[in-house]
Amino acid sequence: MKPATAGAIAAVVSGIPSTAHALLTGTDVLAATKAAGTLLPGRRNRPGIAAGLIAHLLVSAAWTTVLTALSRRHPLRAGGGAAAGLAIAALDLGIAARAYPAVRVLPRGPQILDHLVFGTVAGALLERTRQETTSTTSPGCSEL
Repeated sequence: MKPATAGAIAAVVSGIPSTAHALLTGTDVLAATKAAGTLLPGRRNRPGIAAGLIAHLLVSAAWTTVLTALSRRHPLRAGGGAAAGLAIAALDLGIAARAYPAVRVLPRGPQILDHLVFGTVAGALLERTRQETTSTTSPGCSEL
């Protein structure tokens, strides 16, 4: 599996906690996506679904790049990925919540859990990627 694939999977499943929270509380399931749209230049006061998807893709790709670089030197696995996810949450939500009103009003707990899921899944999948690329067995050959 390529790091980009690992990041894409992590990005998709990372919205599960906030989506579940929205469904359970009867709030807008797309609120976080719309809020992410305000992160794009020129959209601070213009939340939107398409812009939110683009912003989420860009932010997830950036963090996947960082986690990939880290995992090459220090295997993250799920536990290290979870810790990284919490650190990413502190940075993302700390900065974005101050500067972007649409992000500030989102329920904090589900957003932190979204980041935790992203980090956990990315860490686990990047470990799988690392193991595949560091294997000493040639394709088609069995280990001795």
